[in-house]
Amino acid sequence: MSDDGDIIPSVMQNGGNQYKIKENSFLPSAVVENNTTMSFESSKPAENYGPDQVLPASQKYTSEANGRVTLRIEVGADNTPVSVPGLLTRSAEKYGDLPALNYKSANKWVKVTYKEYEQNVRTVAKAFIKLGLERFHGVCIIGFNSPEWFYSDLGAIYAGGFAAGMYTTNLVDACLHCLETSRANIAVVEDSKQLEKILSIKSRLPHLKAIIQYEGKPTEEGVLSWEDVMRIGSAESDDKLNAILKTMGVNECCTLVFTSGTEGASKAVMVSHDNLTYNAYVITKFLSLMDGKEVLVSYLPLSHVAAQITDIYSAISIGAQVFFGEKDALKGSLVNTLQAARPTVFLGVPRVWEKINEKLVSIGRKSGSLKKYIADWAKEVGLNHYEEAMKGVERETYSYKFFRWLIYGRIKSAIGFDRCKYFISAAAPISVELKKYFMSLDIPLCEAFGMSECGGAHTLSNPTDENVAGVGKTLEGVTSKIDKPDKDGNGELCIYGRHVFMGYLNLMEKTESTLDTDGWLHSGDIAQIDDKGYVVITGRIKELLITAGGENIPPVLIENNVKAVLPVVSNAFLIGDKRKFLSILLSLRCEVDAETAEPLDTLTPEVISWLSSLNCKFTKVSEVVANKPKEVFDAIQKGIDAANKKAISNAQKIQKFSLLPVDFSLPTGELGPTLKIKRPVVNEKYKDLIEEFYN
Repeated sequence: MSDDGDIIPSVMQNGGNQYKIKENSFLPSAVVENNTTMSFESSKPAENYGPDQVLPASQKYTSEANGRVTLRIEVGADNTPVSVPGLLTRSAEKYGDLPALNYKSANKWVKVTYKEYEQNVRTVAKAFIKLGLERFHGVCIIGFNSPEWFYSDLGAIYAGGFAAGMYTTNLVDACLHCLETSRANIAVVEDSKQLEKILSIKSRLPHLKAIIQYEGKPTEEGVLSWEDVMRIGSAESDDKLNAILKTMGVNECCTLVFTSGTEGASKAVMVSHDNLTYNAYVITKFLSLMDGKEVLVSYLPLSHVAAQITDIYSAISIGAQVFFGEKDALKGSLVNTLQAARPTVFLGVPRVWEKINEKLVSIGRKSGSLKKYIADWAKEVGLNHYEEAMKGVERETYSYKFFRWLIYGRIKSAIGFDRCKYFISAAAPISVELKKYFMSLDIPLCEAFGMSECGGAHTLSNPTDENVAGVGKTLEGVTSKIDKPDKDGNGELCIYGRHVFMGYLNLMEKTESTLDTDGWLHSGDIAQIDDKGYVVITGRIKELLITAGGENIPPVLIENNVKAVLPVVSNAFLIGDKRKFLSILLSLRCEVDAETAEPLDTLTPEVISWLSSLNCKFTKVSEVVANKPKEVFDAIQKGIDAANKKAISNAQKIQKFSLLPVDFSLPTGELGPTLKIKRPVVNEKYKDLIEEFYN
């Protein structure tokens, strides 16, 4: 490779392997090999070959907004680094008039083509520049999934800023933290409710130059409408935008993903262009997704990396169609969008799969004895089909084909899954029992493991993987290892590869405690990797309970075991850190307020039916908690006894339990945005109840 900074040839020979480079791409002058990977670094000044150039860098990580990092590219890799603008431009050229986005307007679906998609992003980027967006400053977005959310996110990146999503459930202080940390020049809000949060702290944000409301007409003076933004951008020439794009590099930060704060203050994860585009590349390649043929539904919070890597980047990379769900998707309307879109790939967090499970079970309970017998038979056949496939027996029995026609196909059609090839669960652990339930209905779940700090996914499972408890194998071009394994092979899962984040913005100490000097990301997850490469996550180091006797207890596995044997339980919270024995807090399934999403006192029909079978006529949580009916508490104890049979030692058996007066939820603070339990919050909220176990 020449040292003069010229454009290099299309194929670079490297130790007998070939690294394919896109024509006219710019790479710095020095290539340093490290075993099976190459890091790009250079002492030469950057040149205007952006946005797909690799800019000079010598560090593996950084916490500076304008920092750059070396890329970790495997020798022989066949994926050329590409920026986010480069990816969308390429897709606009390739998929042109194919539909990219579909949204509801006046109860009709409106399509946006890939050409229009990229043009709209450019228009928004030009508006952001005109409104004062500076290089390496944030555009913070708060609102439900929509085309405007996508345009704002990508427009911020095109304009040289940072895209930074904020959860719609964020309180004012959390919004202030995101806006301050990103030095946001622009805030994009959905409606007046979110606008109020920003206006209340506007005077404390010296970098903020513009506020945009993308739904409805803003009535507050100085707040721009979406029409204003498009008008401003359309009036601008492309010169300033193109000049910024030329200075851009794939090894710079383009997106800030704020951690959910389940383990303390939210941190701004710096994600580079290459982190996102490479992760999208390996995910779509693993799933063998087809160019221009796939359909997705966008409804999970876009401030979370799982939704971003799926709905935005994976979709763009293969020219997929995205249908936007409605605001109340998780309150019941999701099925309407699914039926309209008929997705070919569907991503859900475990709680979404639990809700689908609850609905199907509820319908099944209302069936007559003959229908129930046929349904049970079908589920037995379905589960057996996948269990045989896990053993390597790839065949479809006549009974499987029959029930696929009679039962499975009808269930899928009713949900909107009749075209779906991949059903994916991500963002939190899912129980083996739930996986097996969906297998029995011919809806086999693939599980993905990842984190904000690795730009999305790190492992993905196949439905026929022999290790159903695992999260699959490590994706192509990235690496896993177990740090300090114990005698059973359990240790901290460490991650290496092009998807590993750049660092935490302005937090070098925390960056260095997460990324070691060799560039390995320490995930904080306890895992084991078997001899075939299957990764099994067994817990979180920070969640690990260490009993007074020194026993290490992973709480999530035990909590899932209890929920599996007691379907009436909504949430389970294990206690035992520095304690002589384990105890558990349980909440019963209850109705949820349609407006606020807060749990109500009224129990679900399934729980009421269960209570009735125990000769208990109560219909409210408060009644059960106050009266402590013996037959109900005996039934719960029986379930806990069944869960205890799975314990690998006496120390992992639950000795006491208590029912909570109200379920966990996002609005009440016990759950994070991906519906993971915020353990410090629960421990503090119920500290008196917890102490009663041990007094």
